[in-house]
Amino acid sequence: MNLEQRIKAFAKLGDFLKQFKPTGIKKHEDSEFNNLFFDAFKMQINRAQEYNGWFNKPNVLKAFESWSKALTLENLTKWTSNYDFNKETNVKNIAIIMAGNIPLVGFHDFLSTLISGHNVIVKQSSNDKYFLPLIAKFLEHYNAKFKNKIIFTADKLTNFDAVIATGSNNTTRYFEHYFGKYPNIIRNNRNSVAILTGNETQKELEKLGDDIFQYFGLGCRSVSKIFVPKDYNFDSLFNALYKFKDIINYKKYENNYDYNKAIYLMSLFKLQENGFIMLKEDKNYASPIATLFYEYYDSFDNLILKLELESEQIQCIVSNKNTSNFVKFGETQQPKLWDYADGIDTLNFLLTI
Repeated sequence: MNLEQRIKAFAKLGDFLKQFKPTGIKKHEDSEFNNLFFDAFKMQINRAQEYNGWFNKPNVLKAFESWSKALTLENLTKWTSNYDFNKETNVKNIAIIMAGNIPLVGFHDFLSTLISGHNVIVKQSSNDKYFLPLIAKFLEHYNAKFKNKIIFTADKLTNFDAVIATGSNNTTRYFEHYFGKYPNIIRNNRNSVAILTGNETQKELEKLGDDIFQYFGLGCRSVSKIFVPKDYNFDSLFNALYKFKDIINYKKYENNYDYNKAIYLMSLFKLQENGFIMLKEDKNYASPIATLFYEYYDSFDNLILKLELESEQIQCIVSNKNTSNFVKFGETQQPKLWDYADGIDTLNFLLTI
């Protein structure tokens, strides 16, 4: 396959995924792939929560919608046009070890590897192992040449030339020990933050709620901490977040809320809470489920310097300040194809190994 053929295949996948949205699953009668794949995808979406309690239907459909928007002919062409695909590709076997914190979290590495022309050996997380094999079957049906390029394995990884691995801070030490001698990208825990000035509109703060609550806050792009100026009035934030109150009706979230609240109260920590989210002043970045850390700042410029020094702990920064380094409110879970995890250019890595 050449690059154009690979792009067309993923664009077709994007078109197919448009049938699955948070507003509902609606079959497009003109889709040439529905006889084979529509019911299979629908069944796995409906059953996802049986295998992983955090993968409720709205969150799974949100992930599908996000990828359907990203996988357009225009986006794929724009993304790949920044790289040199003209030289002959020395095809490698790329092992990908995937996380399973949110639906299809490892898809971008899968996409990047196949778009670059390499073969992929996928070791999935047990928490998210049903969607990607279906997607692989879709690609193989669209273009049979994919059949020799995609392998899934639950066994020890062998016969690979490079590794892309995502895990916790603990598992990355394991990854570095075993895969350090190979070309690699190894990712560990990161969290996202928001900088508030007190001048945000109600709409912006409501969109911040999407950044906080989407996927129950389990993603590395989920906002787990906010920075606020001294004497910040939290009332406007709590008022804006009230629209997300129903999240507490989800049992797994409620259990985490109750457990963490009990721990905080027994430890005599000072909390602000509204019945479904707790705000705790804390210097750390990774907040537990149903908790949002906050920290005061005196100077915006000094805060930026601090965040630059601690950038290895941060995935993205949300703010309405006019700078290209920040993500707009409500857009942390809508990354573009060229928004790379940890700021590491995956496609460049794959094209130069």
